[in-house]
Amino acid sequence: MKYDIIIVGAGPGGIFSAFELTKLNSNLKIAIFEAGNPLEKRKCPIDGVKVKNCIKCPTCAIMNGFGGAGAFSDGKYNITNQFGGSLYEYIGKNEAIDLMKYVDEINLAYGGEGTKLYSTADTKIKKMCLENGLHLLDAQVRHLGTDINYVVLENLYNHLKDKVEFFFRTPVEKVEKNGEGYTVITAGGRYDCDKCIISVGRSGSKWMETVCNDLDIPTKSNRVDIGVRVELPAEIFSSLTDELYESKIVYRTAKFEDLVRTFCMNPHGAVVNENTNGIITVNGHSYEDPEKHTENTNFALLVSKHFSEPFKDSNGYGESIARLSNMLGGGVIVQRFGDLVRGRRSNTERISEGYVTPTLAATPGDLSLVIPKRILDGIIEMIYALDKICPGTANDDTLLYGVEVKFYNMEVEIDNNLETRNKGLFVIGDGSGVTHSLSHASASGVYVARYIAESMK
Repeated sequence: MKYDIIIVGAGPGGIFSAFELTKLNSNLKIAIFEAGNPLEKRKCPIDGVKVKNCIKCPTCAIMNGFGGAGAFSDGKYNITNQFGGSLYEYIGKNEAIDLMKYVDEINLAYGGEGTKLYSTADTKIKKMCLENGLHLLDAQVRHLGTDINYVVLENLYNHLKDKVEFFFRTPVEKVEKNGEGYTVITAGGRYDCDKCIISVGRSGSKWMETVCNDLDIPTKSNRVDIGVRVELPAEIFSSLTDELYESKIVYRTAKFEDLVRTFCMNPHGAVVNENTNGIITVNGHSYEDPEKHTENTNFALLVSKHFSEPFKDSNGYGESIARLSNMLGGGVIVQRFGDLVRGRRSNTERISEGYVTPTLAATPGDLSLVIPKRILDGIIEMIYALDKICPGTANDDTLLYGVEVKFYNMEVEIDNNLETRNKGLFVIGDGSGVTHSLSHASASGVYVARYIAESMK
């Protein structure tokens, strides 16, 4: 089996690579290999009634499959260079923004029309944050919602299915150099290509390490983000979410001068489980459809940790903390903020008597037994800081779910074309360690596709 281009991974990077390649050259023979299922077969068995916790499916429907880990996110595309990755360091700031706007145009054309584009420009919220020791990052945010995001992905798949060959439930075991091309090896066979694009996302981090070792591609350790997901009544954050939808706010702690930041804000959303390499962590979703809204808003508070010498395994550090949470709580732990600051664990009775109804069935417990003190102190400081601009954030009944961990792939050595030292082998999206968001990952896919199409003329 010989292809012009093989794409490993059908997440946003892989999807937009294929979209742009087929647009620029319809004669290219392209295959996409994906460890997970097609979009319509991605069904998580957790229903909150019969199945309340992760049962460790052979392939996680939330993390793997067409659309990648972002398929069931709330579909936020942040158009900015201030966060979401360092793609601009490779391709330039203007080029990165232009590509993100191009991705936005495609999303609108394939089902996202009518969704709102939010912006931090000319907002009084920025001044209010600065007055209270907080810093609001600049961005435009397109919110598709989990429901519209699904529609966009569905339409993109229908557009691509007759133009490229998809291999679902086909994990790639190995990528080998083969003369001037590459061989992709799966349990079912060997497939050759002239050029290979790897776009395996965060869930493919361990596999990506083996590829880099096999092909002698230099890497360096990346950070890991550790924290909690906060859930509170939607009214408390409405002054921010009504105007900005997603607000990326950074706080420098007084005690340790660590940076704590908000992440993945979901107005009227729901807290959900996430399975990364068998470890159960927490995340959040929200829908565009008002009928699917909840009474709560949730968002993450994260602290970044980046190790160098002698310890370099940032992801291993995050995994150990998440595994401790899984050991104590059988999965995700939930705790009232009032219980945390009083030094006592939450129990089912105190959770049920609170004014915030949990949207995730988690185990009441004590996060101070799981999260390192320095990180937890920073999170508590941040909650009190946010309480100054959104009064009620530090209420006793505010719920904290843990652990939320964002694993980042080690940074793969790539050049300004996102190409490794092995010519014809490209690493894009979150699997490269360069991008950390839907918009940046998608933009990297378009960028590489244009470069390849031009080089193959």
